[in-house]
Formats: sequence, C-alpha cells, structure tokens
Amino acid sequence: MKETPLSNCERRFLLRAIEEKKRLDGRQTYDYRNIKISFGTDYGCCVVELGKTRVLGQVSCELVSPKLNRATEGILFFNLELSQMAAPAFEPGRQSDLLVKLNRLLERCLRNSKCIDTESLCVVAGEKVWQIRVDLHLLNHDGNIIDAASIAAIVALCHFRRPDVSVQGDEVTLYTPEERDPVPLSIHHMPICVSFAFFQQGTYLLVDPNEREERVMDGLLVLAMNKHREICTIQSSGGIMLLKEQVLRCSKIAGVKVAEITELIQKALENDQKVRKEGGKFGFAESIANQRITAFKMEKAPIDTSDVEEKAEEIIAEAEPPSEVVSKPVLWTPGTAQIGEGIENSWGDLEDSEKEDEDEGGSDEAIILDSITMDTGVEVSNIGSQDAPIVLSDSEEEEMIILEPDKNPKKIR
Repeated sequence: MKETPLSNCERRFLLRAIEEKKRLDGRQTYDYRNIKISFGTDYGCCVVELGKTRVLGQVSCELVSPKLNRATEGILFFNLELSQMAAPAFEPGRQSDLLVKLNRLLERCLRNSKCIDTESLCVVAGEKVWQIRVDLHLLNHDGNIIDAASIAAIVALCHFRRPDVSVQGDEVTLYTPEERDPVPLSIHHMPICVSFAFFQQGTYLLVDPNEREERVMDGLLVLAMNKHREICTIQSSGGIMLLKEQVLRCSKIAGVKVAEITELIQKALENDQKVRKEGGKFGFAESIANQRITAFKMEKAPIDTSDVEEKAEEIIAEAEPPSEVVSKPVLWTPGTAQIGEGIENSWGDLEDSEKEDEDEGGSDEAIILDSITMDTGVEVSNIGSQDAPIVLSDSEEEEMIILEPDKNPKKIR
C-alpha cells in the first residue's frame, strides 16, 4: 500500500510555516521532541519514544566461531525492521531502499565507530567468540527513524548483560544468571545520530523533522556524534549542496543535543539499576501511567480520619443558618405553578404572535362556517319540499347530513 501523498495546499502550508519559523507541533527550529526510555524485565530490552515515533530494541548473544581475518574479535550484528504496524506504506518481506540505507547507517554509526570493545567478546582465540545481535523494530512511524533507532540501539547495548563464562583447558563453561551475575558489555562511548532537514535548497534548517516535514524537505544531513564532540559518521542525502559553514553550524548544534541525550540515557540506566537492586517493580507494565485507562491498578491515597468530627463541627459553626422563609406555590393558570424564586413561568400566557394567529384562525373559521351554513340552507330548502326530515351535526370539524325516509309515504295518484 502506497502512502497517501500530500496535497498542494498542505505542502504550501508547511513550507510557509517553516519560512515563518513555525512548526505544527509548536516546537522551535532547534528543538527535539520529548524522549522517553522504558526498559523491559529482561536485560537488553527497551522501548524508545521520540515524540510519536517508537522503536523497540532487543539484544541477544550466542557463542560462535570468529571470522578468519579477526580471530580475537567478537561479532556485532544490527537489524532494523519496518513493519506495516508502524506505517501502511511499509511492505512486509521486501527490503526497501529506505531500510537498506538505515541499516547501513546504523552499522557505520555503531560498529565502525568502535563504540564497543569487540576484543572483550573473545572467549577462546580462533574458536569461540560472542556474537551480539541487536534487533530493532519500528512500532510507530512519525518521522526521524534513524535518531530513534540509534538511541534504542545504544540504550539496549548499555542495558544488556551477557552470561559469564570460564575456560579450563579446552572446556568452556557457561554459567546461568543464578550461578554468576551476568557481565555488562565494555562500551567506550555512545554515538547518537542527529538529523537536520533542509528546505528551499538549504535556506531553512530544522532539527528532528517529523513525518510531514520529511515529505516536503529538500535534503537531509545526519551527524553521528558522542558527548566528546567526536564525529563518528556523517551522511547527506537529497542532492543539495551544503556550504562548509552550514555543516559546521550543524555539528555545533549536534554536540549540544548529543550531550543532553547522553545525560538522559545515563539517568534512565541508573534509575533502572537502582530499582532492580532494591527489588522494586520494573518492566514495561510499570512504565504505564496510572492515570491511563490501560492501567489496572490505582495507588491508594492515605486519608487521615482522626479529627473528622472536629472539622465537621467547625464547618457547621461557620456555615450560615438556612433561611426560614418557605416559598409558596404560585398558581398562574390552571395546570401550571411556580415554586421558589426562579423566573416566572409564562407557559399559561399566550404570546402576542400566538394571539394574532388565534384571532386570524377564528375569523377564517367563521367565514368557512358561514359558507357551509349557506350551502346547507339551500339544500334544506330544496329537500324540504319533499317533506323529508333533516338532522344536522353539531360538529365543527365536518358537516353531516342524515336523510331518513318517511315512515308513512304519501300515495301518489
């Protein structure tokens, strides 16, 4: 299913708003959307929300044989999946150009930057090494997939714990988490991607574009940087020409944003580790706000009922005594009444317009009745010559004439 194209009115509206330095969600030019990080019950599982863009990250590991040219280094593997659940435009079972580009950019950002010490993943040189696999699933697409995916990948790697192993001779022993505590990965730095969208051939710049802004942009610049202001990778797409000053300006902005995001990631990891050590509740279910309808529990609020009687007496003493005047019903017209000091009930009184309509209706009925009586009078005079009794109805709705035959008809000679 192809994505719904933007109309010309929507495109012009978005470009006009960008020219006036306004965005649809109320952000400023260099503002990021809110970032929320949630951890699962298992190590290495997390969900990163960048605005409405959500990415699930899951890290797994296994012992495999190393590569021939790198016998003492572990293996890192990254896989990003775009499902139809995230957006109807993504086709299942087929790698699009966007998916290939995102996977390559992730590998350059995380693996080629040497953010993880791969030599620490070696168990037996040339025989056994750890293969770390990072699976990323896009749950909802609202723009800037690469930034959310890079944050989810590095958070999942920092949160992951691999099983401990020991080597005795040629025997490799793998310990369960109950026998020995799992071992975290050795991470040197945390590279994070920051996306910049350019409009009007590089005249206007936006940070963290959403899905609609990505549709009308002319080019995209992605900078991967760590908190030490070291550029890990850089990629420009869209075919626009950028000046040196523009790239330097973007690098300065990226340095500030990466420092803020890194601090947020470290705080989230510390909070999760603290909760796990204290034996508290953790996982995706605990990250749901209690005010939402999806929450199945509410925290009990303590209520102090020790001095309820004293407070009640104080409230009664301070309150004004009720008035002794009791309002009596007022009868305006038969069938209506008013009690209290409210607005007078005028149901029984006819308005001027209703009175006029009633007067006009009465005159018309009078004319109609006169004509009916005239007609019936002629009929009576005509029929009366035949000596037949006539009974007229008193109903105003319709005139009924009942003719009864004479009981003793006259003999005709």
